Amino acid sequence: MDSGKRRLGVIGTPVWDVIHGWPPGSACVEGWGGIAYALSAFAAALPNSWEIVPVMKVGQDVAERAHDFLSTLRNVAPDAAPVIVPEPNNRSEIHYYDEEHRTELLTGRTPSWEWHEIEPWLRDRGLDALYVNFVSGWELDLDAAKRMRAMFRGPIYADLHMMLWVPQENGLRALQPLPRSAEWLGCFDLVQVNEEEMAMLANSSEELAAAAFDAGVRCTAVTLGSRGAIYFASSDLNLPSVSAAREQRAAPKSARSELVAPAMVRAGPGIDPTGCGDVWGATFFSRLLLGDTPGTAMLAAHEAAGSNAARHGVGGLVEHLRRDMGAEQ
Repeated sequence: MDSGKRRLGVIGTPVWDVIHGWPPGSACVEGWGGIAYALSAFAAALPNSWEIVPVMKVGQDVAERAHDFLSTLRNVAPDAAPVIVPEPNNRSEIHYYDEEHRTELLTGRTPSWEWHEIEPWLRDRGLDALYVNFVSGWELDLDAAKRMRAMFRGPIYADLHMMLWVPQENGLRALQPLPRSAEWLGCFDLVQVNEEEMAMLANSSEELAAAAFDAGVRCTAVTLGSRGAIYFASSDLNLPSVSAAREQRAAPKSARSELVAPAMVRAGPGIDPTGCGDVWGATFFSRLLLGDTPGTAMLAAHEAAGSNAARHGVGGLVEHLRRDMGAEQ
């Protein structure tokens, strides 16, 4: 398995999306969503010296489509393959009511990862970094996340996302506070939420950062839609040093923060915001892994999210992002 390349594990759930109402009056759009957006962004942002190892379960009902999608990604590891489960795959029916807000109806129930299932991936796959996107909200339980943190020595990035959007009896998701949030935060080195999700964890981005730093997090990022994003990061943030700091039980040094606004905000009837947060986070983490400062990484993430908003779906997204970002082929 030693290819000489660094390896990024990506934990998340692919979702089959049906999108209504954006652009206004348009026909519905159907195709892959969920972790597919982050995987596409990683394939666009990371150079050939990195391999992507998807850690995902897919329902038997969409297994062939999932294999076809992974085959389109330029730097997926040759040993990567989704785990096929008999349960129906997650499906989401999305109705936009303005450019940045929507309702989401979830059906299907791709099961979560038990610790005994995910532990071999962390032990045997030679992973250097780990990205976790809670697309369903139940990818891992707290016990598995704590064990992962204790075992895995590389940096762990988490987009908490659907952990804060809980399916109701009617299938629609609604924002709810996260039980045992301090324990959850302590499972990760970098944490991403959007502004609405942040309000379920703290009264402000500053308060969230303080709680996260107390738990051992080294960087928090709150996305603010068209206004950009704000981050709080340890003044000594350096992803290769994360595991050593953990072993020394070193607390993060004093934080620095910055509101990073996009150079250009894309708006208009052709804009599709689906997946923008996922593309943003994957690009942000990629740039940090490649040595960028948080502020510089955020500028790249803004550009990638804006590029994603200018098109629909994940088909051809890798090439679209690489072209817009001027990546070397």
